[in-house]
Amino acid sequence: MITLLVNLLEALLNTFYRTRLYPRFFVLETVARVPYFAYTSVLHLYETMGWWRKSDWLKVHFAESWNELHHLLIAESLGGNRYWIDRFVAHTGAFIYYWIIIFVYVLSPRSAYRFMQQVEEHAYHTYDTFLKEHGEELRALPAPEIALKYYREGDLYMFDEFQTSHPLEVRRPKIENLYDVFLAIRDDELEHVKTMLACQQPDAQQTFQSPHTANRAVLPEAAVTAINEHTADIAQQAVEEEPVEMS
Repeated sequence: MITLLVNLLEALLNTFYRTRLYPRFFVLETVARVPYFAYTSVLHLYETMGWWRKSDWLKVHFAESWNELHHLLIAESLGGNRYWIDRFVAHTGAFIYYWIIIFVYVLSPRSAYRFMQQVEEHAYHTYDTFLKEHGEELRALPAPEIALKYYREGDLYMFDEFQTSHPLEVRRPKIENLYDVFLAIRDDELEHVKTMLACQQPDAQQTFQSPHTANRAVLPEAAVTAINEHTADIAQQAVEEEPVEMS
């Protein structure tokens, strides 16, 4: 079912947004925020009912949605939401996926996290391909104001919060032009993949915590190795792929 949901999203983007890049990013980022909303909704319900309380997870997932929001705002600043049909597709898809992920998360949180892992991997490859094919022209274009504010002047606590694989260091992207913006977005997506992988570990309820948690427990070595190996494979695959027509 998870693969089917991801394939449906990819088919939608490949069918209607093969060459319309900024609207594609708008639709992708609108839908990409939804699972994080679904996770926090269910976690809030569990906490309200007194079944399970995990404030760290609420913090991290909200920070992830905050990051995706700024990806969305960047796409909007570039005209990605200019036409009503694109807004309709994005909002309809987001509504449907929200309730599907709510259902999946209640039944199997690991499956819901695997869904988002695959979506973020797709986003990483989408932006990586875009950078390879349009790098020269992107370097000649200015960075949108919203990107400058988010990556250089915004709430950097929130920016650090979703990057759970960096407890001892911080990532501060260099933002000088539009190429740098999309490079930062691409790298954000890989950080989301790492976080989703951490959430799927068998002992995640005991070991997965906010990067800002005092006396934070270190992820087991086996989990760290698995996450690093998986994300290294993703990055290596991107390096080996020849530039192709945007899909």
